[in-house]
Amino acid sequence: MSAPREPLFLARQNYRRRRLADAARLLPVLGGLLFLLPILGTSTGAITTAGGGLFVFSVWVALIVVAAFLARRLTAGDNAGPDGDSG
Repeated sequence: MSAPREPLFLARQNYRRRRLADAARLLPVLGGLLFLLPILGTSTGAITTAGGGLFVFSVWVALIVVAAFLARRLTAGDNAGPDGDSG
């Protein structure tokens, strides 16, 4: 007899956890691209220095908030039991 095979699809909680981990890995790349936007806008003269500074700091705050949300969701999954329950 052959050994029992693992299921083809992941459980929903494991799938969501992996997607959250993927989002956390892509967050620095997204932040780097967003930080470059004011530099691209200065060649056309559409963005002032003050506007670029406000944009950079608002992106910075948004990245902190998103990273905190992702970290909280990822660490909440660590407390779950083997069946996905938190008890």
